[in-house]
Amino acid sequence: MYNATTLSNFATSLFHEEENPAHLYDTLDFSSLSWLEKQWAAWYIFVGNPVLATGLMSFILHEFVYFGRCVPWMIIDSIPYFRQWKLQPNKIPTAAQQWECTKLVLLTHFTVELPQIFLFHPLAVAFGMQTFQVPFPDLKTMALQVALFFIMEDAWHYVAHQALHYGPLYRRIHKLHHKYSAPFGLAAEYAHPLEILILGMGTVGGPLLYCYLTGNLHIITMYTWIVLRLWQAVDAHSGYDFPWSLHNIFPLWSGAEHHDFHHMAFTNNYSTSFRYLDFIFGTDNKYRAYRKRVAEEKAKARAAAHKELTKAESDAIEAKLMAAAEAEGIRAEKEAEKGDWNAAFKAKTQ
Repeated sequence: MYNATTLSNFATSLFHEEENPAHLYDTLDFSSLSWLEKQWAAWYIFVGNPVLATGLMSFILHEFVYFGRCVPWMIIDSIPYFRQWKLQPNKIPTAAQQWECTKLVLLTHFTVELPQIFLFHPLAVAFGMQTFQVPFPDLKTMALQVALFFIMEDAWHYVAHQALHYGPLYRRIHKLHHKYSAPFGLAAEYAHPLEILILGMGTVGGPLLYCYLTGNLHIITMYTWIVLRLWQAVDAHSGYDFPWSLHNIFPLWSGAEHHDFHHMAFTNNYSTSFRYLDFIFGTDNKYRAYRKRVAEEKAKARAAAHKELTKAESDAIEAKLMAAAEAEGIRAEKEAEKGDWNAAFKAKTQ
């Protein structure tokens, strides 16, 4: 896929400053631009070096969006009122756990993600992506591209995530992310550096492949995709399922209710954004059986009591079944660590 021209463009953009954006804007009619497009051009002119301008903007955006999205969940965790929507209400992250998670996330952001982010501009240019150019693409084009990136990333994550549950890969890489059986927002990027690289390929690789094949992608669309992907990842690890959560409106969406089971039971639900791949390939059978059993046990209890269950009674039934699912998950984790691929596959589908 790489040809001599692509590699030459990458080397040139990596080691030499591109043509000064200010010069390229000389023939542009700024009066035709939107406010955001004017600020975009002004940023690249101010910094002067497109590689540095993109790197700084990308890293600041990532930190602002990730931690900005985590803070509301930290506040919600501290307010007992919201426990009624907590998927595992008996497991509230402590301040010590939040801080431990924050330290590792910051360490990986600065030592693993920051170098990759600053290398992204030359890589993007080598693949033909527009960066400092204005005007931006129209909203319809951006929306269709972002939707496609969600589908592409979900497929990559589904395959790669299952691979990370195989013995050596799980023991040495993915086990860190499974430290918390009841995840919380900050834990979305609590992961081994190699896991960040492997799963991050789905987030970045899909758009780069699309750009290489079509020659039609602006980095503003990439930023839009990254912002939405970060929100999705943090929300999926939040541990809360509200009546207005997206999966209750759009049933194909995974959401926290889907991913929380994966952390609690160790198995099933390997996708990120959507549920259909897990359903098609049978890697949500234990999850669906668990939800069915919860409903049946509650119905049985209502019939025996001849009345609606109180919230405490309903929660007690769920707590009992959660404990059983988590105990089974601990056994499944031990099997996965042994490195028996057949046993690991059976744990996923039987």
